[in-house]
Amino acid sequence: MTVSSHALEFYINGQWCAPAGTERLDVINPATETACATIAMGNAQDVERAVAAARAAFPAWSASSKEERIALLEKVIAIYQRRSEEMAQAISLEMGSPIARARDSQAWSGYGHMQETLDALRAFSFDTVRDDMLLTHEAAGVAGLITPWNWPMNQIACKVAPALAAGCTMVLKPSEVAPLSALLFAEIMDEAGVPAGVFNMINGNGPDVGEALARHPDVDVMSITGSTRAGAAVARASADTIKRVLQELGGKSANIILPDADFQAAVSDGVRRCMGNSGQTCDAPTRMLVPQARMAEAMDVAKAVLSELRMGNPADEETEYGPVVSALQFERIQALIAKGIEEGATLVGGGTGKPAGLEVGYYVKPTVFGQVAPDMTISREEIFGPVLSIIGYADEEDAIRLANDTVYGLAAYVQSSDLAHARTVARRLRAGNVTLNQGAWTVKAPFGGYKQSGNGRECSVFGLMDFLELKAVIGYGEA
Repeated sequence: MTVSSHALEFYINGQWCAPAGTERLDVINPATETACATIAMGNAQDVERAVAAARAAFPAWSASSKEERIALLEKVIAIYQRRSEEMAQAISLEMGSPIARARDSQAWSGYGHMQETLDALRAFSFDTVRDDMLLTHEAAGVAGLITPWNWPMNQIACKVAPALAAGCTMVLKPSEVAPLSALLFAEIMDEAGVPAGVFNMINGNGPDVGEALARHPDVDVMSITGSTRAGAAVARASADTIKRVLQELGGKSANIILPDADFQAAVSDGVRRCMGNSGQTCDAPTRMLVPQARMAEAMDVAKAVLSELRMGNPADEETEYGPVVSALQFERIQALIAKGIEEGATLVGGGTGKPAGLEVGYYVKPTVFGQVAPDMTISREEIFGPVLSIIGYADEEDAIRLANDTVYGLAAYVQSSDLAHARTVARRLRAGNVTLNQGAWTVKAPFGGYKQSGNGRECSVFGLMDFLELKAVIGYGEA
């Protein structure tokens, strides 16, 4: 693919412009371990320019009509669809997503979330009169948006679209690890005719750009998707200005396979869901809970599934699983796999090192551990790689206890042949999403977590609400 001609520029106040500083960063193709592009890196001066542009544009955009916002989103979506193959190619190049998945999951998710936000905006009532009071929803202000590398368009769309729909102006800082898709997205916004200052984008790292955004007194809302550590840093930086902080953070999601489930199907699906996106998904079911008496059976099924996974070059249409995103991620995952072996978990398949024939690229062997104790490191820490822990439970109460025994609360999964029973168990799980019996993911569902998995909910009308303030006008009069 052709890398954006704007890779050494930022999009500020409706135009592409040179950065304030001279720092550059190579973008590494994780399948080849070589640079595929070079981007400019921002600093506090760039943040000042971008926030000033967003602040100046806020009065007019926040006063825009619902129809104007609908029209802009329709243009963005139409251009995004036209350039969807470019987007898929960019995502595949920058973060190693197999091209088939980059098209039907990664790039598609950006379209799916923008279309769902558009539908939510069309149906949303900003004003309601109740008794003698007007309840009106107004734009929360200037939004700072920090997005990750693992689902780049999914998360950009989940933040930019509702912020636009709410009447907010914004500054986007995408991940510097996977910035090519964000550069293309900024081109799409420019072509759609977004008013100057409404959408701004700066590349950079967390300490230099992310924290400067969070500390800035003219930023009213911070929305971050990332690690729990990064979310805490943004919250601390935001505290002095009492701004709203929206966080979609880490996870260590449990997948409870109840005794009455179709065991073969449930274990097989659980392995594949954990390994999807090379394990780089925050709500992946990384802890599989099975009856202790069926541990050996679960390990046998999991081992068979591992032999079926097609890992290879992301450019190959037949590849299902690509590399992880970076050398840093590769080394961290390797260390955690080694820790699992050291602490005595049973290695079902996979392990340390690269798969045979894939010595170049950040490829991690899809790895399954059985007989994992709840206090083992691999059971507690978010690995963010293709590593599954199978944990045995004594009975249903024990399974629920184990599922909730984590600092995270992003997602959970329940498998049972009795849907009513699965629903009952779901109510007892402390997680923002609970998926029953391999239910299909949907852009209509609110997404976010309990505990250290964050605050706020993205997607659909729930994401729109996060970028709105509620004002009550008392004495307004009857409807």
